[in-house]
Amino acid sequence: MHPESHLASLSEKHQKLDKIILKEELRPSPDSVILNGLKKEKLKLKDEMERFRQVV
Repeated sequence: MHPESHLASLSEKHQKLDKIILKEELRPSPDSVILNGLKKEKLKLKDEMERFRQVV
């Protein structure tokens, strides 16, 4: 996979998680366990994108 494609893929996943998190937060009774898991996954993707940018 080309570096640009990999970074674009990670960015797309990050954006999708952001939308899912927002949708969950807007629910009448957001599930904090689900939100915490989604936020951790989003942070992992952000960290991976940063590491990838430093290598490339």
